[in-house]
Amino acid sequence: MNRNDFNRSVILYTLGLTLTSSLIRCSLNSKGVKKNSVLIIGAGAAGLYAGYLLKKLKIDFKILEASSNHGGRVGKIVGFADYDIDIGAQWLHGKQNIVGDYVQQHNIPITLDDTPYSYYFKNKIVNNLPRDPFIFEGKGLPDLTFKELAAQKGFNQSYDRIFDAVAGINGADKEEISAFWNYFESSKSTSGEGDYKFENTYFDVLDLFLARPISNEIIYNSEVKLIDYSKDEVLVKTKDDTEFIADKILVTVPISILKAKTIHFIPDLPEEKTVAFSKIGMGPGLKVFIKFKEQFYPDNIYGGDICAAFYNDSTGKKTKDHILIAFVMGNQAKTLCELNDDEIIVLLLADLDNMFSGLASVNYLNHVVINFKKNPFIRGAYSFSTQGIGNAREIAAESISKKLFFAGEAMNLNGNHQTVHGALESSKIAIEEMFL
Repeated sequence: MNRNDFNRSVILYTLGLTLTSSLIRCSLNSKGVKKNSVLIIGAGAAGLYAGYLLKKLKIDFKILEASSNHGGRVGKIVGFADYDIDIGAQWLHGKQNIVGDYVQQHNIPITLDDTPYSYYFKNKIVNNLPRDPFIFEGKGLPDLTFKELAAQKGFNQSYDRIFDAVAGINGADKEEISAFWNYFESSKSTSGEGDYKFENTYFDVLDLFLARPISNEIIYNSEVKLIDYSKDEVLVKTKDDTEFIADKILVTVPISILKAKTIHFIPDLPEEKTVAFSKIGMGPGLKVFIKFKEQFYPDNIYGGDICAAFYNDSTGKKTKDHILIAFVMGNQAKTLCELNDDEIIVLLLADLDNMFSGLASVNYLNHVVINFKKNPFIRGAYSFSTQGIGNAREIAAESISKKLFFAGEAMNLNGNHQTVHGALESSKIAIEEMFL
């Protein structure tokens, strides 16, 4: 099969067509262990899309998911508000991509989120700042951190929390993310402009489009601890010592899991690959959804001392509820992630009370904390570009011996890391390589 044939196959079974069942061609090896052509490690966005493509190509596979749910960093809460809430990824970044195509083909309701920013600056809420803080785009940027570049350009400490928020959009702390590499990598994207919110949830789209058609091939509560690719057939062993055999393995776990080395590889992964993993940043992240009686806040607020960025979750939703997201990243997340939920909400309400003269506590109803750092199968938010990252993503995504493949948002080479559609793109590239 050449590349054009592969693309035609995928197009023929494009996102909206009726899904047809395929025969699962499993065999038994000499030890009686079931063998599949492909084993996918992880049922997040990348793993689900890989399974979807393999089913369309009538190639047998299984997905081993460590948790009891699919979706990874995409999920939803039901019942907290009068609409379902995205607990992870919730914005579609541009419409010229895999997810955007599906949304447009099926007329899935989305809303452009172009609400303006407000800032808590020098102890008051303002709509404009004396200087534009969005200084990290454009050619010719040095390989300095956001904090270092801001200092070089003469920004004083009054802008510190604003830059925490700007870095946080990119999943990082201002002391860790590279101005040069962040722009260089993201500028490759051709997904288009605009951030869109789903009338329902992002999870609903992935669940309907990807997960349900392949639900019989997902094996939950199967945390992979060993991948032995030393022989012709690859052996995978889970935490409960269940063994699986496959010709090819696609690893789609978050980069944080690869960096933590919770999966043992035989033989060890090449040193250049583990070094590449270490160069790809991924820090802690929290989303705290706070329900209030009334909306006393603007739609987007940058500059909090405890949380640098708050967003109105109700934007684009059919709702009478007032839900504010505390979007906590970087060093602020490192602090809050270690606290319990009650301690976290006390600090966040105090932060908002300081901005809005006590109105947060007066209007507070309820909250829910999503702590990705404490999820043992995620351990962070999403990848970012560190100083000196260079071609680390390219090396991280390289296959080994045509048996071991890697995908996920951190492995996206098209400027779409940090996004769901970027994760899907990386899986498409990996499946192409497997069977071309």
